[in-house]
Formats: sequence, structure tokens, C-alpha cells
Amino acid sequence: MVSLASQRIVSDYLRSTFQVSERRSCRIMSLNRATKRNNPKANYDQELREEIHRLSFRYPRFGYRKIFNKLKESDWKVGRERVRLIRKQEGLQVIKKQKKKRLLGKSTTKLSKALYPNHVWSYDLVSDQTACGRRIRCLTVIDEYTRYGLAIYTSRSITSGHVKRVLRDLFKQWGPPVCIKSDNGPEFIAKNIQEWLGKAGVKTRYVDPGSPWQNGHNESFNGVFRDGCLDRWMFYSVQEARRVINSWLDEYNIERPHGALAGVTPARYVKELKEKRRKAA
Repeated sequence: MVSLASQRIVSDYLRSTFQVSERRSCRIMSLNRATKRNNPKANYDQELREEIHRLSFRYPRFGYRKIFNKLKESDWKVGRERVRLIRKQEGLQVIKKQKKKRLLGKSTTKLSKALYPNHVWSYDLVSDQTACGRRIRCLTVIDEYTRYGLAIYTSRSITSGHVKRVLRDLFKQWGPPVCIKSDNGPEFIAKNIQEWLGKAGVKTRYVDPGSPWQNGHNESFNGVFRDGCLDRWMFYSVQEARRVINSWLDEYNIERPHGALAGVTPARYVKELKEKRRKAA
């Protein structure tokens, strides 16, 4: 038995190929002319496509599954796969969001290992929160050779301006290092920071993304800082956090023996190096 759709197709073929009239082609196919002209499926398909277009423009981030669910809510009789194919044919697929290209700092040296005091510094950010749930951030700076904690600056937020101010104070106290190492945080790769460090004669070494071990000395310091201070105390204000953290930093430098320094404290190690240098001079 020939389907109605097939009869319509053959009738159109006879008319176009043999130049016969609609009346005759329908008579050959035993098809009523009114039946041939009436194509509710085509009308339904067109209306469905228009509705899918309308929903796709109304909800531009909806995929075909959600569009299918919206059609079901409106009592459209259509399968989910049919909706997917129509959206594909009409070019209505959701455009995948492209990941933003992450900006990276420009390293001016490949130097990674400190060979003497003030050779390589490293800095990083550590986050915590006060009792009210608001975030605080801590900028930690260390000398990688002596393991001395140079500074921990604490604030609600830290920008490149804060970083520059902390480094400027440390340069006045200790002199600028040969190289400073960090990750690619926006506070560290900011153009004003890179230009200012270049003018100060300090080379930069930015670690590869997703490679925190390349900044291992600072990561180790931050782990000790979190375990010995941040996880022990509940802060109720930034001012209180600063007092407690500065007190802990003094304890770290003056009282805590360091395994990498043969069991002496960073402060004592710095003092011994200065005495050796003075005697050698």
C-alpha cells in the first residue's frame, strides 16, 4: 500500500516530468485533488520551526533539551531528537563560551634558585576570613636563600598598588633583590608593577600556570603560615588580624628553627651570614 505522502510526491513528479495536469496526475495515482493540496504536516512543521525560532531567540542560552521542555509545556507533539535536528538545520545551536585567555606576566630571567641573600625573593597571596565571613588577603614576601619572612601585609583586598607600596618599603630596608618570583596573579603581572620593577633593576620570574611547585619556597612558607597562624586564630577585624599575624611573623623569624637552615632560625642565619661577610672583608 502506497502512503499518502508517497502519492503526493509521485503526483508532483508526473506533473514536472511529463507536463501533465494536476487533475490527470491525481487520477493516475487515485488521489483526490483536495487531499493532495491539503498538507497539514507541512503547515505543522513550519509552525514548529517558527516556535523553535521564537523560543531560541527568547532564551539564547537554552540548549535543545530545554527548548524541548518548553515546547512540551505548550503541548507541542514533537520528540526531543526532532527538536535537536531542527535547531541544527536552522543554525540555532548554543555557541559554546570560549574560555578567556589568561594574561601571563613576562619573565625577564630564567633564574629560579637563590645563591645568596637578597638574590631571589618570592611573594604570593593567602586568603582567609574574619568572624563576620568577609574575606581578608595576606601578601607574603620571603627571601628564598635565608627563608626569612620579609613581610606579611594584610587587608580586605590587595591591588597592584598595595604590592608596589610593600615592595618599596622592603627595598628601602633590605635593598632590591636581583630577582623576584611570583605566580601570574593580576596583582603581580600588572603593567605598572612590571615597569616599576624594571626601573628598579629587579628581574621578574613568573611561574608557569598550574605549576605552584615552581614557587615552592613561598608555597611552603604559606603552608606553615596557615597551619601556625590562620587556622589557629579567629579574627574579628583586619586590625586584629594584622597584630596577630605580625606577631606570628616575628615568632617565625626569631624563634622557629628551620629544617633547611640546619635547625637554626632565619633571623639567626641572617645574623651569622652578616658576621661571616664582615670577617671576610
